[in-house]
Amino acid sequence: MKMDLTVGEILQVCKGRLVPGKETPETLCSLSVTSVALDSRKVTEGGVFLATPGERVDGHSFVASCFAKGAALAIVTKTPEQLERETGEPAEGWGSYVLVEDSFAALRDIAEYYRQKLKVTVVGITGSSGKTSTKEFVAGVLGERFRVLKTEGNLNNEVGVPLTLLKIRPEHQVAVVEMGISDFGEMHRLSKMAKPDICVITNIGQSHLDHLKSREGILRAKSEIFDFMSENGEICLNGEDDMLLPLTRIKGRKTRFFGLGSAPGQEVAAKDIVSKGLWGSDASLSTPAGNYDIHVPLPGVHMVLNAAAAACVAGILGLTPREIASGIGKITPVDGRNHLIRLPAFTLIDDCYNANPASMRAALDLLALADTEKTAILGDMFGLGEDQCAQLHGQVGLYASRLGIQRILCVGDRSGDMYRSAYASRPDGNGVFYFPSLEALLEALGKEREKYVPDGCTVLVKASHAMEFEKAVAFLRQAGTG
Repeated sequence: MKMDLTVGEILQVCKGRLVPGKETPETLCSLSVTSVALDSRKVTEGGVFLATPGERVDGHSFVASCFAKGAALAIVTKTPEQLERETGEPAEGWGSYVLVEDSFAALRDIAEYYRQKLKVTVVGITGSSGKTSTKEFVAGVLGERFRVLKTEGNLNNEVGVPLTLLKIRPEHQVAVVEMGISDFGEMHRLSKMAKPDICVITNIGQSHLDHLKSREGILRAKSEIFDFMSENGEICLNGEDDMLLPLTRIKGRKTRFFGLGSAPGQEVAAKDIVSKGLWGSDASLSTPAGNYDIHVPLPGVHMVLNAAAAACVAGILGLTPREIASGIGKITPVDGRNHLIRLPAFTLIDDCYNANPASMRAALDLLALADTEKTAILGDMFGLGEDQCAQLHGQVGLYASRLGIQRILCVGDRSGDMYRSAYASRPDGNGVFYFPSLEALLEALGKEREKYVPDGCTVLVKASHAMEFEKAVAFLRQAGTG
């Protein structure tokens, strides 16, 4: 379905110089746009392609192929003649294009304008950890009543958020948008584009400390989500987080808290939690609509907290307890995030997408629920700042050891501190191993897999995204299958 957006509106927003192709400017401006894409492979007939120069690939090299696919317009920072001079590629095959100074800025401007035209309810979700899982819970529950669009994967930054907004179509009633940052000012710009009607903050942990310096700094940066919240916007905060609890009113709006019932004032509280091990939890939700039972199919108390967050949002939008419980019960795991994989030889917990100290502890708590022998393969956490990096890695190693995890495999330069802490906490460092790199880990697993990941055990794989631990997951999936 076409977007509620014309080429003429895009020209007005971008403030660039139009170089028309075969169409007259009048004809071109009247065209309705089908899509807006940065990836030339995702350009559709009647769509708009934003060409961006990259470190490895220059998007301008694909402009001609996009027009061959039927693109209506390209937004560029180079002319075809410039591209020919730089690369030797023939300056031909281009249709109508708009020359701008910054194609990423054009993307943000288009998304902001498009959002203002939409009647959809936008739920913005941020926090130090748990954003993606909470997004899945919220979108899944709201899907019981509404037509929902959600952020795909982890497209939550200043490129991903506008791309998500530009995927909203007239049939969508709710958009659940994940919003991630690493520095001050970024959330301000994301909020300006998304203009959330409901703001959710999952927690204030220890991430991106290299820029934000402290939890107080993280709170200040995350709180920029409220800068462009709609006039009658609602706020849902984690009532278990000490940094969020004091925020009882924001911009004159009373805050709604969700949690596990350990602090007063939680509008939605999950209580009487009964763990089903790796296969989820049962709980009772206390809400303004009454108390009712839920089953959370994903393991760990943090997933119950995500369910409470989803129930809080759903209650604002009028869903019934039956709809909320049904939606929670249908949640499925996302690859790389607490994805439980039963293999013939062992059980694998794929949580390799990203990591910070809080999410590491949550993942280790999850592993501890297994009624088998346990192996934790833990890698470097990035963005913690030089001052606290060693201490925070050491705390994770000690935490894993105290949980009684039989084998702790620490991987990477920063994880040396994790290894030393775990090793020192055990007689003769029993069951604690160190590998300087992912390659060293994979080599050791290839030679002696059962020494580190014996048959019948449960193995957790977790590290920051840059460690590329998806390669370890792929290796273990193959090793555990046959």
